[in-house]
Amino acid sequence: MKTIKPILSLDMEIEARPSKAHTLRALFLAALAKGRSIIWNPLLAEDQLQAIQALKKLGVRIQVKNKEIIVDGVGGKFIAQDEVLFIGNSGVCARFLTVLASLADKNIILSGTERMETGRPIQDLLDALKPLGIKADSINGDGCLPILVQCTGIQGGTTTLKGDKSSQYFSAILLGAPFAENEIKIVTQGKLVSKPYLNITIDLMKQFGVEVINRDFKEFIIAPGQEFHGKDLTIEGDFSSAAFFFAAAAITGGRVKVTGLNPESAQGDKVFVDFLEQMGCQVNKGKDWIEVVGKPLTGIKVDMGDFPDIVTPLAVVAAFAKGKSEFFNIAHLKFKECNRLEAPVKELQKMGIDAKCTEDRIIVQGGKPRGAVIETNGDHRMVMSFAIAGLKVPGIKIKNPENVNKSFPEFFEVLEEVINGN
Repeated sequence: MKTIKPILSLDMEIEARPSKAHTLRALFLAALAKGRSIIWNPLLAEDQLQAIQALKKLGVRIQVKNKEIIVDGVGGKFIAQDEVLFIGNSGVCARFLTVLASLADKNIILSGTERMETGRPIQDLLDALKPLGIKADSINGDGCLPILVQCTGIQGGTTTLKGDKSSQYFSAILLGAPFAENEIKIVTQGKLVSKPYLNITIDLMKQFGVEVINRDFKEFIIAPGQEFHGKDLTIEGDFSSAAFFFAAAAITGGRVKVTGLNPESAQGDKVFVDFLEQMGCQVNKGKDWIEVVGKPLTGIKVDMGDFPDIVTPLAVVAAFAKGKSEFFNIAHLKFKECNRLEAPVKELQKMGIDAKCTEDRIIVQGGKPRGAVIETNGDHRMVMSFAIAGLKVPGIKIKNPENVNKSFPEFFEVLEEVINGN
């Protein structure tokens, strides 16, 4: 249990943490490449460590140093050291390895935490892999981990993939596509969510030497015979983790400046500050920094289909705004680290806020939040979002604060600096 101390005023400047999405994708691309890669300024949180451990068990040589990760790629030829890969609570690892483990020299079983094995089904991905010659099946028949991936390689061809659950399914197939015997075409069924994350995958693939034809997110084509080649790259700052401190400025009426951010980044979560601006905050931007100054807040109605990771902090900000806020097109939040449709609503209700959810939206009526013991459901973004509320509201207590290790291990150290310095 972590008790958060309110502050009277907020005026701070911090450096952005490295991008979670970029680090994870760079790790897998470097492992698949021919030759050595050096990843500078990586994020080394729970998901990245799970990825590194799994890739090592697939025969990839990885050295982790203070500010760099050195990866000797295997050119898509994994030599498995173990037949079972435990990937913890990492959805990215589960999805990517469901495809990539087919490149190993023996069959692989992917296992994970209870949440991964009961509450995060990937049946849509499993179904889409069959036409491509990838044999991956849920051992328990429920579409969840554990997954048995057979070492049959990737034949290629055309497949259809539902777009309403996760863009990570598409990224997984794209990463494995250069190793297919034939061209791979992915046809999107329905509306695709979280498109900015897919853009990050495609951009990094290009940096490693492979071109993806993207036809307005309706079709993706990858020609055979392309190869990933090792390269050195520096990981940019993370807008998703910066969002919590921008939220702090918004709800306290203070000022937060985050350096090491690229305002022209492909990261979708950079729109968080635009939403805060629409709610009334002042936003200033420089070449590599963004500053938010809190002002009186009003409610907002916005489509969050492409920005699932910033719904929770924005919903918490909405609790302090005048009027109603509505965040829609977010049915896919049910399949995150926890059910992010229901969980934030329940905790906001504990804080005396009129909040509710439907199948695809969260509705928050702003008010005067009060203290509460916050159940975080094993979700790092729940922890950080409601901890920020505690800077304004007395009596906020956070259960299982250690869940921040998934993406921002030093979050509470930074928060303590904020509390003690203001």
